[in-house]
Amino acid sequence: MALFHVFVYGTLKPGERAYPIFCQPYVLKAQPALVQGRLYALPEGYPAMTQEPGWVQGYRLGFGDRAVLNALDEFEDYFPNHPEASLYQRLTIPTFSLDQTPLGPAWGYVMPLPKVRDLGGRPLTRGIWTAIG
Repeated sequence: MALFHVFVYGTLKPGERAYPIFCQPYVLKAQPALVQGRLYALPEGYPAMTQEPGWVQGYRLGFGDRAVLNALDEFEDYFPNHPEASLYQRLTIPTFSLDQTPLGPAWGYVMPLPKVRDLGGRPLTRGIWTAIG
């Protein structure tokens, strides 16, 4: 079975609140990973990643069933047929191991910087988000 990958950096990563619902029952492989970008904490209690210089740490999750994307899109307020109405954009992004060795592409949910600013995003200089501190 060919895996497809999703990079997660917030509530969908292992140990966070949405992982047991949306990912854990379906994930076949979970690997710590990095992507290029910048991470922000939003006042609503979840993060946003932008396409700016820097590194974001999360997980590269491998799934076998592409139907998982439908649930993730809904969770992330991404509407493939109406990207202009979406909170996040789902893009293919390169992923890297923690020592910056290329791992291959993955889907990732990215928020445009103006939207992050409108929502009051606060930069996370370490590039890591967790709900527990």
